[in-house]
Amino acid sequence: MSQPAILVEHLVKTYRPRRQPPVQAVDDLSFSVRQGSIFGLLGPNGAGKTTTLRIMTTLTRPTSGRVEVLGHDVENAPLEVRKRIGVVIQEQAADLLLNVRDNLLTFSRFHGLAGAVARSRADEVMTRFGIADVASRKVQDLSGGMRRRVQVAKMFMVDVPIVFLDEFSTGMDPILKRSVMDLLRGQAARGRTIVLTTQILTEAEELCDDILIINRGRRVAHGDLHSLKLLTERLYEVTLSFERVPDSLSTLLAGYDAESVKIVHNTVQLRLRDEEARVLELVALLARQGRILRVEIGGASLEDVFVELTQQPTGVER
Repeated sequence: MSQPAILVEHLVKTYRPRRQPPVQAVDDLSFSVRQGSIFGLLGPNGAGKTTTLRIMTTLTRPTSGRVEVLGHDVENAPLEVRKRIGVVIQEQAADLLLNVRDNLLTFSRFHGLAGAVARSRADEVMTRFGIADVASRKVQDLSGGMRRRVQVAKMFMVDVPIVFLDEFSTGMDPILKRSVMDLLRGQAARGRTIVLTTQILTEAEELCDDILIINRGRRVAHGDLHSLKLLTERLYEVTLSFERVPDSLSTLLAGYDAESVKIVHNTVQLRLRDEEARVLELVALLARQGRILRVEIGGASLEDVFVELTQQPTGVER
């Protein structure tokens, strides 16, 4: 079995602000990240995601526990860890006084890439990220969204084996975000490990091979997307487009456990928590009430799973 890209064991981080009660940001957290995967670290605001990421990237010291990155301990060998990682965090890490091109070239030089090869790669990366037109402008003069592009673009200047991305798509338009997501998939396919946090759960649903959900510093669920969806039992999303919505819809739904009903023009959107056979039975019943133009039945989304698990009492893991 190959060495994990990241190993986290019994990680604890406690902040002790002066004259205030201690804050337990991370509470006995353990997990591993396999090499060549896209790993999603998810949780509500204040869950401990950014603290965990900062510990894994040597920016914050843990209170206790152990973190290894490609076999190197983040406390005992931080320089060895830093040689092997690239990091995009929420703070504006790009050097504000340098222009865009020099940001990329300086970053690549730190990682041993310079000269004509670095300049050629910088041109390619700037074009890919839509920042070639601002190559000579100082980063401090750019919008927040453009600064984020510069930060993420730097990760494609070097060939470090692990990349950490904290809210990577902030400020990106849908076209660029889609392009970057494709780039990330390609990087993982070639063996690069990518660890990301995001509040946009559809991004995690599309990208991640493995997902860890934490809340109040503790792990509440861990697994691939299919495994996580199985944790939300008997939840179905049903969409039916009618030629004309039946007048008897409310009466027909009365015998079923519909958590929500939304009608938009001639389309009915249902969220049902029931047995699969009964969901299909309801769809057949509605089909007899009028002509149906379209039917879609799906299981729980990652957002459904996230909301349900993070609203459970603290300490419950599934």
